[in-house]
Amino acid sequence: MRNRSFALLLTGLLAIAVIAFGGSGLLDALTGGTPPAASSSAAPGPGPLVPGSVEAPAPAVIPANPSGLPAVKESQLPAEARTTLAAIRAGGPYRYSQDNKTFGNFERLLPRQDSGYYREYTVPTPGESDRGARRIVTGSGGEKYYTQDHYDSFKFIAEGS
Repeated sequence: MRNRSFALLLTGLLAIAVIAFGGSGLLDALTGGTPPAASSSAAPGPGPLVPGSVEAPAPAVIPANPSGLPAVKESQLPAEARTTLAAIRAGGPYRYSQDNKTFGNFERLLPRQDSGYYREYTVPTPGESDRGARRIVTGSGGEKYYTQDHYDSFKFIAEGS
C-alpha cells in the first residue's frame, strides 16, 4: 500500500512538472531518456525517479530548521513552488538561466555560511511578465527556504509535510 501511494505521488509530481515546464525534455530527463543539454554550472542531481522501478531511491534526509526562521509546510506552498521543488529534487531542468546559481545572502537573513553555500531558483508568479519576486534558496546541507518578496523575508520549508 505504501509503495503504491509513493508511486501515485511521484506520478502526480511528474504530471505537474510536465505541465509547468511544457514537457520540454523533462519527461525524458526524469525517466532516464535523453537528458536535455545541461549548463556547465548545473550541479549534478539525483538519478531519475521511475515509478515502479525495482531500486527505489533512498529517502532524502530532511534537515532540521537551522535558521530559527518561521517554517512553512511544503503542502502550504503555492503550486508553482512545489513544482520548483520537484525540479530541484530531479536536478533540473530549470526554466530560467538564473536558476541553480549562487545566492549571496547579502541580506544576511539566512544563517551565515561560506560563499557558494546557497543556490537560488525561481518560483514563477502567474501574471508576471518577468521572473517575479518568488524564489527558493537551497543550502548545501539540504535545507530549503522560500521567499515571496524577493529576499525581504524567508521561511524554512518543512519538506514532506
